Amino acid sequence: MNAAPITTSLREIDDLPSPRGLPLLGNLHQLPPATHHLTLERWAAELGTPYAFRFGTTPVTVWNDIELSHAVMRERPHRYRRYAPIENILKEFGCNGLFSIEGAAWEPQRRLVMQALSIPHIKAFYPTLAAITERLRRRWEAAAREARVVDMTDDLKRFTVDVTSALAFGEDPNTLENERVLIQEQLAMLLPMLMARVNAPFAYWHYVKFPRDRKFDEALIDVHRHIRELMARARARMREEAAAEACATPLGETPHAPRNLLEAMLALRDAPDSGITDDEVAANVLTMLVAGEETTATSIAWALLFLGSDDALQTRVATSARRVLEGSTVCPSYGAMRELDLCEAVCTEASRLHPVAPYLSFEPLEEVRLQGVRLPAGTKMFMLNRPAMMDPNNYADPGHYDPDRWLHDHRHESASQRGAHEPRAYLQFGAGPRVCPGRHLAAVEMRLVVSMLTANFTARLATNPADIREVCTFTAVPSEMPMRLALR
Repeated sequence: MNAAPITTSLREIDDLPSPRGLPLLGNLHQLPPATHHLTLERWAAELGTPYAFRFGTTPVTVWNDIELSHAVMRERPHRYRRYAPIENILKEFGCNGLFSIEGAAWEPQRRLVMQALSIPHIKAFYPTLAAITERLRRRWEAAAREARVVDMTDDLKRFTVDVTSALAFGEDPNTLENERVLIQEQLAMLLPMLMARVNAPFAYWHYVKFPRDRKFDEALIDVHRHIRELMARARARMREEAAAEACATPLGETPHAPRNLLEAMLALRDAPDSGITDDEVAANVLTMLVAGEETTATSIAWALLFLGSDDALQTRVATSARRVLEGSTVCPSYGAMRELDLCEAVCTEASRLHPVAPYLSFEPLEEVRLQGVRLPAGTKMFMLNRPAMMDPNNYADPGHYDPDRWLHDHRHESASQRGAHEPRAYLQFGAGPRVCPGRHLAAVEMRLVVSMLTANFTARLATNPADIREVCTFTAVPSEMPMRLALR
């Protein structure tokens, strides 16, 4: 007798487990913007995944399968796109650059940005990176001598803004030595406003502006004025240099290539029939400023939570850093920087426990069927990052802060020696064709700052570590990171 065939019915979104909500509001009242990522993770633990919740009447599916996350990211941009409200709101901000742009416009912009953030370009830029790091050291030395508590998150954002501006645009705003730089304050408003509007039940700002919206609009006008001035100065330099080189360059030789991202974008924009507008160039300038400031600064700040509360770890990192720096206050060369693996590892491990990107958001461009669930085109998908990084099948003793798990020697021990270690579960830079182009620059900045800090100072948290909370302002930032520094 033949057994009856086993069939698995296809589930619809409405068949998925869901937290109880309210008519029309759905689950909005349960998702305060600053901590909504923690609620999404709690529901995943209670309901399992996939589950669905509702932004008003719009369903959002939530997943935590690492293989599925990689599969979705491999199929961008042709089968999946980023969560559409992000692109729509960034268009309104004039910030729809490489991070959020979709379709055919993505690839040429990707090539430009990858060239600006390539390893050879960053290696050539290293002396400037070291000089900006020395500027940060001097700022911290002054605070140490005056026994002032340092707002580390603010200082780290100043550092990353200076680095990004100098590398990508050829101009250094020096926010570290100029105490009140307007562009710094204005950029800090963008991601929180993006989060607030992405999570709003409707586009209220199209109809009424609250004081916060009006203040943001005024700041955005100033930011775009600053960017257009950057572009104008870059064009003027390019014209002057082209005229000088036309006289000095022998016939048949090519004048110099663009020296930074802004010059490359402007050269492409100004080429005949480029199809690129000044607005698109400005959007990428703003994207670079915001992305370069927030994510790297936050990764380093989370590492300070552990360094500042563990004397033995800080001493070990300091000893390692001082051996490489050989008496210098800042790592002296790109080659030496490559020996600072432990300094990067403390940041990587901190962002495993406190992911800067707590989830990634996508939509399919066509109907797809995932894990037995039918998802129509445009279905909202949130892919949680932390559950996989806290899974003992991926990382041994996952709740324990252990930078050694990321070191080269440790990773090459046998599985029985080191326990589980699955690097693919760490998705802070994404994966697939749209993996973050700035990941190498971020690693260099982490190594430079952590080595400089530990080699020159002892750092202690100036608050109870238990009082430092995750606050989601599009990225998950520490609520505070005050530290007292003392000269070594």
